[in-house]
Amino acid sequence: MDATFFVPVLLIAALLFGLILLARSARIVNQYEKGIVMRLGKFHGLVPSGLAIIMPLTDSVIRVDMREQVISVPPQKLITKDNVTVEVDAVVYYKVVDPVKSQFEVQDFGYACTTLAQTNLRNLIGDRTLDETLVARDMINTNLRHVLDEATNGWGVKVTRVEVQKIDPPRDITEAMSRQMKAERDKRASILEAEGFKQSQILQAEGVKQSEILKAEGDAQARVTRANAEAEAIRLVSTAAETFFKDRAEVMRRLDVLNNTLAQNTKYIVPSNSGLLNVLGLDSAAGPAAAAASAAMVPPKPSSPRS
Repeated sequence: MDATFFVPVLLIAALLFGLILLARSARIVNQYEKGIVMRLGKFHGLVPSGLAIIMPLTDSVIRVDMREQVISVPPQKLITKDNVTVEVDAVVYYKVVDPVKSQFEVQDFGYACTTLAQTNLRNLIGDRTLDETLVARDMINTNLRHVLDEATNGWGVKVTRVEVQKIDPPRDITEAMSRQMKAERDKRASILEAEGFKQSQILQAEGVKQSEILKAEGDAQARVTRANAEAEAIRLVSTAAETFFKDRAEVMRRLDVLNNTLAQNTKYIVPSNSGLLNVLGLDSAAGPAAAAASAAMVPPKPSSPRS
């Protein structure tokens, strides 16, 4: 063959080989990933997100997802401290913080984390009774997260959250718990009803007591008011009598004395300047009536007996 024929073929082959090498040297790393460059089976470095150019034929890129992920721990039957079998499952949330350790320190993180969670759940449930297990769900979650986080720290993984989804006791235990809960609620209802009746009776008694007290206070206040009114009326009458009838009473008394004195038709001569007229209230200022009274008081002379 002519040499001019091989030249274009070689050029085309070289061009194709160059395109293949270029394609193998270009790698695309997503935004949520980190790229680990392996050169001849050995760690070489990290590449950021985007387009990465590596050495063809000798380099390879391992992509590590840096987003938070979840692992489901399958249900397993566990025995509590009081020998009750319960079925427990959980979910584990984790996030890769060191992509190199997550690839080189553990072979299968999902399987390792699941097995570790099951083992620690067995220990945590076995240290508590059924009642404590049912009410200590948050404590179990916290303790399990601490244990897993400490164990996975060397794997470049951070356990962010652990949630126990269900804790299912056997059916007969569930029915017994339901009956116990119903009895407790009936008991609380009876206690509340009795307390309500007691409080009602107390309030009624307090109301009757307050009513009687207010009624007694009202009666007492009414009696005091009536007594004060009567005393005031008596005082007003006494004041009026003393003001308007005192002088007339004295005149009437003097007239009574005069009446008694003149009862036997005895006449006395009383000088006008004597104090008796003043005593009787018949002084010279009385005028002709006083003079007539004085004349009337002169006793008659006794008649001489006939011889």
